[in-house]
Amino acid sequence: MSWQSVSFLTEAASAEPLCDALLEAGALSASIEDADAGTPDEQPQFGEPGSVNSPGWKHSRIVALLEPDADVAGLLAAAANEVGLAGIVDYTVEAVAEQNWVQLTQSQFDPIRVSQRLWIVPSWHESPDPAAINLILDPGMAFGTGSHPTTRLCLEWLERNVTAACSVLDYGCGSGILAIAAARLGAGQVAGIDIDSQAVDAARANAERNAVTALFADSDQPVAGEYDVVVANILSNPLRVLAPAICAHVRPGGLLALSGILREQAEEIIDIYARWLPLEVADVREDWVCLAGRKP
Repeated sequence: MSWQSVSFLTEAASAEPLCDALLEAGALSASIEDADAGTPDEQPQFGEPGSVNSPGWKHSRIVALLEPDADVAGLLAAAANEVGLAGIVDYTVEAVAEQNWVQLTQSQFDPIRVSQRLWIVPSWHESPDPAAINLILDPGMAFGTGSHPTTRLCLEWLERNVTAACSVLDYGCGSGILAIAAARLGAGQVAGIDIDSQAVDAARANAERNAVTALFADSDQPVAGEYDVVVANILSNPLRVLAPAICAHVRPGGLLALSGILREQAEEIIDIYARWLPLEVADVREDWVCLAGRKP
């Protein structure tokens, strides 16, 4: 069986409404891409939800997946009418063959070397270096495959700062990768918390897969107490709001590391957290920074 992939160009202001209208009209999925990707006019957007300055890309391409027998022209006409456009006449249709989507998705994740002694290995791969500290990971429905610069920044910081038997809290644990890394690096008491129950389930499964003991809980079961090391790899908006709660978990003399922060956001986050502890830029990768400091 083959599905139909339909793509067409549109203005930035119409892209998101059109996607919604396509889904309402019966599309299986609809996404927006930069039509200039791969050219000198490409517009990278590094913002987080709620912080992107412009509504998408100046030249946007919508790609929609339709049922094999869907009436393409009729569905596009209905979507265009819903958002007040005259119509969509310049579009392309390609067949999308049925595939083993699980196998295809897994093939996109290869083992990642974080450092000389630390690797991230998807659960379906063999370890390239059995003698290393191998973090066996199945991301499931949660964030945290280890490929994103912010995750790498936090892992490298943990490797430099986790000491034997120290306590570690991963605030916004996602797949649990940072908490699990801390445990494998020698930490004693390790905990993680996330607002997403699916993330907590994935973190628990990953901890079991790595044979480490860690307490994972969602926000309905708050993690209490102070820790020697607290790490939060989330986004700058929640980091702003959660500053008092995050800092309350850092014991006096303890360490805090934050990531998910763009370069231009660093000074603001430093200023916000100065009320509880001094932060400075510990490392930078691409457009992302890791801030760290010690609580007085």
